[in-house]
Amino acid sequence: MGADNFRATLAADAELGAGNVLPRLAAHGADMDVPRVTFDVDVDDIPAWTPLSLATLTERVAARAAWFAARGVGRRDPVAVYVTSAPDVFLNFLALTRLGAIPALMNGNMPIELAAEFVRRLRGVGVVVDADHAALREHDLGAPVLGDAAETGTGDPALAPPHHRHHPEDPVVITHSSGTTRVPAAIVHSHHGLFAAIRAVRLTESRPYGEVRELSALPAAHAAGIITLNQALCNGYQLLCLSAQGGPFARSAETILDAIERWRPTGVFGFAVTWSELARVDLSRRDLRSVRNWFNTGDCAHEAHVRRLVAVGSHPTWTRDGLVDVPGSKFVDMLGSTEMGHGAFRITHRLGSDRYDRCVGKPYPFARIALLDVTTGEEVPDGQVGHVGLKSPTLAIGYWNDSVTTWRTRLDGWYLTGDLMYRDAVGDYHHVDRASDAVDLGDGAWLYTALSEERILTHCPDVRDCTVVAATADDGAPVTEVLLLLADDADASLDRTDRVRAALGPAVAATLRRVVTVPDDGVVMGPTGKVRKFLMRQRLLAGTGAP
Repeated sequence: MGADNFRATLAADAELGAGNVLPRLAAHGADMDVPRVTFDVDVDDIPAWTPLSLATLTERVAARAAWFAARGVGRRDPVAVYVTSAPDVFLNFLALTRLGAIPALMNGNMPIELAAEFVRRLRGVGVVVDADHAALREHDLGAPVLGDAAETGTGDPALAPPHHRHHPEDPVVITHSSGTTRVPAAIVHSHHGLFAAIRAVRLTESRPYGEVRELSALPAAHAAGIITLNQALCNGYQLLCLSAQGGPFARSAETILDAIERWRPTGVFGFAVTWSELARVDLSRRDLRSVRNWFNTGDCAHEAHVRRLVAVGSHPTWTRDGLVDVPGSKFVDMLGSTEMGHGAFRITHRLGSDRYDRCVGKPYPFARIALLDVTTGEEVPDGQVGHVGLKSPTLAIGYWNDSVTTWRTRLDGWYLTGDLMYRDAVGDYHHVDRASDAVDLGDGAWLYTALSEERILTHCPDVRDCTVVAATADDGAPVTEVLLLLADDADASLDRTDRVRAALGPAVAATLRRVVTVPDDGVVMGPTGKVRKFLMRQRLLAGTGAP
């Protein structure tokens, strides 16, 4: 069976979903022996950088399924997985779904205290930790620690129970939000929901020319990490999953670039924080010729970062001499969130692109979008900012053990994503801010922090990244603070206040309290690398300023 026919067969398989990719691939006759997934760390005595076949993956998953089953884990049992390495996340995810259990995947960067509270709220049957997170054992979790992640691969694969048969609406995994305002919210995804975008788009769109090798710098414990793994397995792509951390929140530029030069991927997946890290490096000095595509999800990527990336890499094009690689790559920006289950919008940037200013393009075919006035429930006209409402088969089921929050995010059948956007005259959508971060300036004017950050980066080329924090003080006056992360070769002594004011415009500049340059750890971030603006606003209002 040809590759395209095989993909079409998978797309039509009503049983296939996020929880049973390995057995369904085997059932359809996939080649079980070709290299498929590579990790950058050792796992089960398999050295780092060794490609694992479907057969090896299946055998290693069966060993873990047997280990969990021996400890009484079964159908519908929530089990928290709090580990660092990508194989410890993915192999335990696959093992627990084999049993019909519900893995609750936790980002390894979550602080221990928050992790303990997350586990308590989960009310699961057990927890798996690794050596990096052994301190969790000292907390009252309301559930036992089942063991260390290093032990899970010691089960006997021959004793693994048969694979659970999932219903399309079965809960198949719990991931969590970025935790920008509170303890990260536990978000539960269904078997078909977390696979819906793969079925609708990834298995039906044209397969890229030539060999496809993808590198994921996404957190393995994130919904996007699970989707990237499953879509690579179903499309027959080779995938490298990075585990190594370059800092407290983001994989460092050097770690990612070293992996690109070593592994030669054609595509690289990451969050917006990934591209911010890469922006601090002179990319022209690195060998990035293999990269044809950069894939962003989560927050909208910044123009200043995208332009640096599309200037490197290469793409195939037809010439008089046939198909040749020419300089320049593509950047595919897919705005989404954990709750959305997959990016709902997509725009592609290339050398010479001019659709920026936080343009996120158009929705995917599977996503219905409405921009709403939440006080009336009515849609706003083109050009006017509204709250994003989404209807999509990718949507998460809701918040685990929190029906109040689940239903507060619904309005007239729409899921409210928490984003503010406007639609332009040609039907493209532009993201201006998160609703929780925007500030009403009165008389119909608003301060949008994300849009302000975009404009600062565009007007200040020696600023690598920035954070705009705005709030309304007790006296009703809006107040704003701008935190700058400078490029490595920038003059730290330079006062950039006037340039920042010019970028912000008169209305927002009038609220500016100060502009301050901060070190890399001078911005409070959540486990996935998103700025915790809720805490930053509290500091601003308290008058404490930047840390």
